[in-house]
Amino acid sequence: MNDVFIGDDHFHDQCGVFGVFGDEEAAKLTTLGLHALQHRGQESAGIVTVHDGRLRTHRAMGLVGEAFTGEVLDRLPGAQAIGHVRYSTAGESSLRNCQPFAVDYAGGCLAVAHNGNLVNAIALTESLEARGSLFQSTSDSEVFLHLMAHHREGDLLDRLAQVSAQAVGAFSVLVMTGNGIAAMRDPLGLRPLSIGRRGAAWVFSSETCALDLIGAEYVRDVAPGEIVAVSSDWEGLRSRRMAPGPHGVRQCVFEHVYFARPDSVVFGRSVYATRKAFGRILAQEQPPPHGHADLVIPVPDSGVGAAIGYAQELGLPYEMGLIRSHYVGRTFIEPTQSIRHFGVKLKLAAIGAEIAGKRVVVVDDSLVRGTTSKKIIALLRHKGAAEVHVRISCPPTTNPCYFGIDTPTRAELIAANQSVESIRQFLGADSLGYLSADGLHRALEDASAASPDRRYCNACFTGNYPLPVESAGASNRCA
Repeated sequence: MNDVFIGDDHFHDQCGVFGVFGDEEAAKLTTLGLHALQHRGQESAGIVTVHDGRLRTHRAMGLVGEAFTGEVLDRLPGAQAIGHVRYSTAGESSLRNCQPFAVDYAGGCLAVAHNGNLVNAIALTESLEARGSLFQSTSDSEVFLHLMAHHREGDLLDRLAQVSAQAVGAFSVLVMTGNGIAAMRDPLGLRPLSIGRRGAAWVFSSETCALDLIGAEYVRDVAPGEIVAVSSDWEGLRSRRMAPGPHGVRQCVFEHVYFARPDSVVFGRSVYATRKAFGRILAQEQPPPHGHADLVIPVPDSGVGAAIGYAQELGLPYEMGLIRSHYVGRTFIEPTQSIRHFGVKLKLAAIGAEIAGKRVVVVDDSLVRGTTSKKIIALLRHKGAAEVHVRISCPPTTNPCYFGIDTPTRAELIAANQSVESIRQFLGADSLGYLSADGLHRALEDASAASPDRRYCNACFTGNYPLPVESAGASNRCA
């Protein structure tokens, strides 16, 4: 999993949503689903259920296992629930920003859980406030709650169709009323959202790994620009497709590079198989100098799949030369200045017996600021590595994301400001190589398309954003 080792050199995860309709154990199943999605957000967790026409809510800072004890779950009865795990992509970290957002009002009850970022959040917020809405958070996700409250005509699909027409940006959203749950995905399809069945119950999840955990059968993805809903007022699942956007589908490529769990199927592809394909093509494009190396090691855990593919392609031994601590979590207290130099050693340890005297290829999923990678290379050299060759299973990250990923500014992205050779020297590596953009899309079996980047958003590599983002930096309220 990529949930703990997210230091200076990695992106912060986004958010995860999960919902259950039609099971009296809805809160417990949602807790399990959120546990499977914990890698998508470790800052806070929340669940809302409906019982006797009223919402029951529990939200807390911290991990799912800390927030939802048996006593808490006993206070969340009902046959329908939605939940959320969060990592703020911009804005403050506080309980008031924990999701799902929920409200009982004259029009009924309403709860919203959102993964993504709206690039027009400020304009929508100002418009809603002018109409009397009062915001209690700094999250753009609360916008959906107020938009739903203003659109009261028609059924759940009708209301969400009106909301979707106003929202611009990335959104995979679950909306719950007193008698139903709807799932909605933006026309670009930037964030994943899946549908499952568990007996008679319907299940919605950011990733399929959560469906697997609760024994739900994967049915299909919510399509880009689609709204699906279940309700006690009708039979089965109902769907409505919005008009496609002018930019086509642009699913976030970093779901496959880094965010999603390896055992998930995202955008119709196995994440693990895709990462191995990244590694295989990386080996073809960026073999070690003169083709010589003694072993390949990953930066755990998100570099594992690519490292395996890299080693298999070149017939090199694969070893776990770095071991990640599973006990350095979000709440770890920063050590005092006198011992601050321990740094990466708190998260990673090198196995000296495996790397001493060896020419080592280190495979990682991405390189952001470079500071953590520099420390890893120093750690490997301290353990006796004769050579350290760094390989990155995606292209250089040169641009920030405005659609729900906590990337640094362009000024902080090392590849936006330095050449590959300069980065190599900064890291202290013997060589450095990235997967090419063409190689990335070939691994995604997308190279046969007329325009290879049409199915995926790769703006973090190219700067070609699928939506105008001129004002997005200001409106990038946390999701």
